[in-house]
Amino acid sequence: QVQLVESGGGLVQAGGSLRLSCAASGSAFRINTMGWYRQAPGKQRELVASITGGSTNYANSVKGRFTISRNNDKNTVYLQMDSLKPEDTAVYYCNAYYWSGRPYNYWGQGTQVTVSS
Repeated sequence: QVQLVESGGGLVQAGGSLRLSCAASGSAFRINTMGWYRQAPGKQRELVASITGGSTNYANSVKGRFTISRNNDKNTVYLQMDSLKPEDTAVYYCNAYYWSGRPYNYWGQGTQVTVSS
């Protein structure tokens, strides 16, 4: 089992910055990939960014503005969000994934990010 606790959401004006954090506990040593997803009202949950080892992956809509990083010693993943836009408004969810005979996916509780114009 893996538990994920997110923090860092809030309200910010367009052009501003926020940093999200997600701390993993439990069987965190098993985690292969960590990522951030978001879900806006009336829309499907979408991948924002993920990190596997030293490799990162970003949605086209956030490339050049968001940066994902991971501190393995602290079992924590971060999402630095710069140049925020109103369309970035959503609930952001942390995700942890690993394979051990079958896929294991864990989700955080979500944190609200609201960008005002």
